Order: sequence, then C-alpha cells, then structure tokens
Amino acid sequence: MKGTGDTERAGAAGDRAAPDGPAEAAVELPDYAERVLGVAELIPPGKVMTYGDVAEWLKDEEHPQGPAPGGPRQVGRVMALYGGAVPWWRVVRADGVLLPGSELRALVHYRDEGTPLKGASAASEGHIPRIDMRRARWDGGDGDDGGGARLRGRP
Repeated sequence: MKGTGDTERAGAAGDRAAPDGPAEAAVELPDYAERVLGVAELIPPGKVMTYGDVAEWLKDEEHPQGPAPGGPRQVGRVMALYGGAVPWWRVVRADGVLLPGSELRALVHYRDEGTPLKGASAASEGHIPRIDMRRARWDGGDGDDGGGARLRGRP
C-alpha cells in the first residue's frame, strides 16, 4: 500500500497537505504501517477496534508464537502519521473517548455509520458522547458479537 503524502501523515488530525509539498506525492509506507492500515480498512462501518485490538490482530495473524512487532502505542503512532487514507475513526481508545482534536469529525462518521454511542456526562467538556465499546467493538470475525472473542481467544 502506498500513501499519498501528508494527507496520510496528518492521520486523524486532518486531511491537510503540507504547505510546501504536493499532497499527492507517493510515499512508501513502512511494512508495519501497511499492516496496521490494512486492519483499519477491514473494520466494518459502525464497528471499532482499539489500538490494542489491532496490535493483537497483527500478533495473532503474523506472529502466533513470537513477540508482536508493536503494541497499542505503535498502532496509535501509525494511525497518527498515516491514518488519513483509511477509516481512522474506527481505531479508537479502549475507554471509548473520542480522539482529542478530532471529536467532531469522528462523531459525524459515527452517526453516519450508526456506531453505538453513549451519551456524554454533564461534566464532560463539550458534552461529547463516547463510543459504547460493549456494542461497537469488532472482534475481527464474521460474527457480530461485539465482544472481541476472536482477539481474546474465546470461541
């Protein structure tokens, strides 16, 4: 998979190009980044995976007996740098809190896709809802159990 310049590098932060370079310049992605973005593209509309889920998916798929090449932080870094060309809003924090700085853009996608949300508490800044992780989490399988069974080794 090849990226397209700073559009991907902007990740969830925006679809903006650098002011001193063309937005469509081809960028060769690191192998791990390609794999992370490939998983993000598999997540169905209305569902989400956590950064840790994506890291676990890659471990299960490519390194079943050995150490994974990266963890949740590495997945988050890939999404921040290159995620703009994939459905970045489907790779989320485990607590369901929307990505700071991109809450409103993500919320539009979640509402369009019917992603289960929880109402915001009155104490939350801006009263932004959270993702209902129990209902929205995708386990990477064909079923719709929402509980991450495939990722946690349950049938």
